[in-house]
This record gives sequence, C-alpha cells and structure tokens, in this order.
Amino acid sequence: MVQESTMICVDNSEFMRNGDFAPTRLQCQQDAANLVVQCKLRANPENAVGVLSMAGEVTVLSTMTQESSRLFMKLHQLEPKGECKVISAIKIAHLALKHRQNRNHKMRIVLFCGSPVEDVDVAELTKVAKKLKKEKVQADIVCFGEVDAENAKVFEQFIDTLNGKEGTNSHLVIVSSGSTLTEAIANSAVCRGEDGTAAPINIHGGGFEFGVDPDEDPDLALALRVSLEEQRARQAAEAAAAGGGGGGAANEPASQEVPSGMPDVMDMDVGAMDEDQQLEWALRMSMQQDPNAQPSTNTEGSGNTGQQSMDTQPAEGSGSQDDLLNNPELLQQMVNNLPGSTNEQPKDDKDKDSEHKAN
Repeated sequence: MVQESTMICVDNSEFMRNGDFAPTRLQCQQDAANLVVQCKLRANPENAVGVLSMAGEVTVLSTMTQESSRLFMKLHQLEPKGECKVISAIKIAHLALKHRQNRNHKMRIVLFCGSPVEDVDVAELTKVAKKLKKEKVQADIVCFGEVDAENAKVFEQFIDTLNGKEGTNSHLVIVSSGSTLTEAIANSAVCRGEDGTAAPINIHGGGFEFGVDPDEDPDLALALRVSLEEQRARQAAEAAAAGGGGGGAANEPASQEVPSGMPDVMDMDVGAMDEDQQLEWALRMSMQQDPNAQPSTNTEGSGNTGQQSMDTQPAEGSGSQDDLLNNPELLQQMVNNLPGSTNEQPKDDKDKDSEHKAN
C-alpha cells in the first residue's frame, strides 16, 4: 500500500462565482476537494494532506495533516477573490511537500483550476514541471469551467513533461460545464491508487444513515438522528391536532367527517377503541366541554345525565348522614364492623354500662 503526502491547490478566484456548476464553481470545487481528502486519507492510515489557496496571495491554509475535520473547515472558509496564480501555487505546494514529516512518503500535487490561463508563462511552467519530475513529484490537474483549447493545451504540456516518455502517474482531468464535478473526480484517476483500484469512498453517502459515517463524526450523526425524530414527532402531533379538533378554534362542536363505512369515535365504546381513537375522542370531548352549553348530541346528553346523577347522590345521602350523627349506637356498630376492629368494649366502658343499667 502506497504512502503518500498530497497538497491540494484550490482555485478561489473571482471566476469561482459563476453558476455553470450549481450552485457555484467554488462550492462544487470544495465538495470535490473534500472528496479527494477523504480518498487520500482512507487509502492509507499514514497518508497526510494539506490545502492551499491560489487566488490573490497564495496561502497555505493547512500543512500536512491527517485530520479530515480541520481540512474540511479550511476548505469551506474560502471566499472568491483576486486572480489565480498557477505557477506560484505549484512552487509553494512543492515547498510544503518537501517539509513533510515522513520522508518515505511519495509527493503529489492535486491542482483545481477553473480560471483562464492565458497569462501563464508556458516556458516557466515547463521549467517547473521538469523540476518536479527531478524531485519525483507527481501531479493531477483538474481543469473545469474555463475549458478551452488554450487551457487544455497548457496543462497537457505540463502533464506530458511530468510523465516523460514512460511515466503515467500524473493525470489531467477536464470537466466541461453541465457535468457533476464530484462524480467526474470520483470516476477519474485522481481518486484511484497506483494499482488502479477505485476510490474507497461512496459519494452518495457510503450506505450510512444521513450520509454520515458515525465512526468518523458521531456527534453529527447523533444530532441528525435526534433532529429527524423530533421532526417526526412534531409532524405526528400536528396531524393528530388537525385530525382531532380542526373546528375547535372556531368555537364550534367538533364534528369530524368520517368516511363511509367507518363508525364515528363519539359513538364507539371507550373500551373498544385503540390508542389513536382514544386520543381523538379525548380531544373532541375536551373541546365540547362548556358549562353553559345545552346538550346537542347523544354523547353530550349521556355525559350531562351522568353528571346530574352524580350531583344528586350527595343530596340523597345527606339524610342518612344526619341519622348517623344523631344515633351514636348505630355509628358505634358500624365502626365495630370495620375490618381490624373488635366487638369487645374496654373494661371501663362495660362497668359504666352496667352501672347505668342498674340505675
């Protein structure tokens, strides 16, 4: 398995604002560069990747690292500005590769270019290519957006100089407008190893839930899963509220239209209802509760009848309560009959009863 250090050169010039690659060239390039990062880091656990920007002043955004999250953050902090400087970017990328930690790693430059290159000095670019070949540095050029004869010719000459007569480890990938940049990169030699194997990554999510590998980013996977569950619960609550009491806001009786052949929940026995029907029944009953309202349905009438019967029970039992208070012997007899009580009176009470009878 080949160990490799890779420097990715990103074009963030003003031409990256164009929308021929939806949504913009810059965003598509960021996704494609992130794909290359994942491909390189998964190909070998000891591989390292760095990132630099080519527009305006060439800047090394990240030196060689194995932290994909850091590279991802640096890529998505780029903003379009200035003009692309291809030759300076290649020289600085070569200098960064020379300072790699593991000297046994092979060196590779992956350069994205979506800007015109008519101002590039072809002679100097060829000189740089010869120097890279001498230092055994390989390069992959991804030309997209501004795909014309001039750009293709310049980069073809650069790659031919790098490869020489027998070399085939440097590649030129040309992606025309209307194509998907990420898919083109995944299917090209940029994401393949020297043995020709395909990229060890799936651009459509890799079969993971939400397209996120929980081993690489467990916090993001958990947040997406919790968000999805909350959204499902919210939708279920809205559906239940809309189905159970759509007319309650207008202070009208909750009369929901029931499809033909299905009984209304208000006419069903509560014990025979399932959980959803009981929830709907409770919602509709709660919206029908009005102390000043006259009973308009059988269900309301039966409920009022039950309430009236409950109200009359205390009145009927009031006479028996007065009888108990006025008859202590009956009250004592009822207490003695309670569970845990004894029918025997205390000795002092028996003496008092006998003296009372003697008198």
